[in-house]
Amino acid sequence: MIRALRIKLVVAAMFSLTVVLTVILSVVAVVGYQRTVWSADVTLSMLSANDGKFPEDLFSKGDFLREHPRISQELPYESRYFSVFLSQDGSVLSANTGKIAAVDEETAVSFAESVLSGGKEQGFVGDYRYIVYSVGTETHIIFLDCGRIMSMFRGMVLIGIGVSLTGLLAVGLLLGFLSGRIVKPFSENYEKQKRFITDAGHELKTPLTIIDADTEVLEMDIGENEWLRDIQIQTKRLANLTNDLIFLSRMEESQARMEMIEFPLSDVAEETAEGFQALAKTHGKTLICRIQPMISLQANEKALRQLISILLDNAIKYSDEGGQIILTVEKQKASVSLSVFNTAQSVPRESLSHLFDRFYRTDASRNSQTGGYGLGLSIAQAVVSAHKGRITAATQDERSLQITAVFPL
Repeated sequence: MIRALRIKLVVAAMFSLTVVLTVILSVVAVVGYQRTVWSADVTLSMLSANDGKFPEDLFSKGDFLREHPRISQELPYESRYFSVFLSQDGSVLSANTGKIAAVDEETAVSFAESVLSGGKEQGFVGDYRYIVYSVGTETHIIFLDCGRIMSMFRGMVLIGIGVSLTGLLAVGLLLGFLSGRIVKPFSENYEKQKRFITDAGHELKTPLTIIDADTEVLEMDIGENEWLRDIQIQTKRLANLTNDLIFLSRMEESQARMEMIEFPLSDVAEETAEGFQALAKTHGKTLICRIQPMISLQANEKALRQLISILLDNAIKYSDEGGQIILTVEKQKASVSLSVFNTAQSVPRESLSHLFDRFYRTDASRNSQTGGYGLGLSIAQAVVSAHKGRITAATQDERSLQITAVFPL
């Protein structure tokens, strides 16, 4: 349990950090890309306004600098661009590649044809940002080389991802080391609680045995009466509760030390279910077994017998009058499934997540007519967890309950 808590703590922290870093990187990437596109579009708008070249008096007046304070006065000398002019029928009138060395006229024309086929007025072709505009019957296309700034942008994103992954790894290692100290107080309290339950259970056993023995002696002296019978019943209930608490505590303390042997689970399930047939008939209920033969499992036989007994006893106690109980044992791909289904008067869906809690009972009045005290399914969960399996509760129509335990082969 403590190990599972540490894992959940580390996973929750790592997930939260991953989400935060992803959001930060995404915002930085989006803002950086938009900044690149904005800068390119401002440059292209200047070029298109002067039909493929920068105006000579662009920076001679202060108006443009006031409107675009982030634009450098070196822009006309730093920019690499080319343009293609086409007639109304799409034939090339001219291609100007004098301001770029990486593109010849043939490549410029192929870029222009690609843009025309796309039908967009602005966009990217590779690392070239373009703008399409009309002058009379002609179509002019200007391409701006954004390769250097796009390369810097990609490098920045890759560095950010690399730093984030390194940070995640470092935080994960630190959390793995520090999580033990974080949960240490809880772990100590939990161990003290289990030790107290075990010790108190053993201390209670002796007086309960004496009370039961004294009651029998009194019964021999004065004969049977309702008061002595009530003492015996309540003593037995308290003894059963004490035994269940001790068993639950031991299961959680010694999961790793449990003796595991391979045994025929199908035979054990049939034998255990046979013992409940008479009990089910006495209560006017039907117990059906659907057990696949020849299933073996590497597990603790005694614990599995108790698991099946708990589930069947629980189903018989809490099924409706004339209800049906179905025990199913079947082999799946890489696991063995053991489930007990029973009809019931009412099984609220919101109660399913609490069924395995200690002392939880769907009957809020907590009457003792059924003889239970809400520990059976907690013990069942401890048995399944000790075998590295998982146990779940489900209801289809809120008028039935199915408890399913799955064990890995």
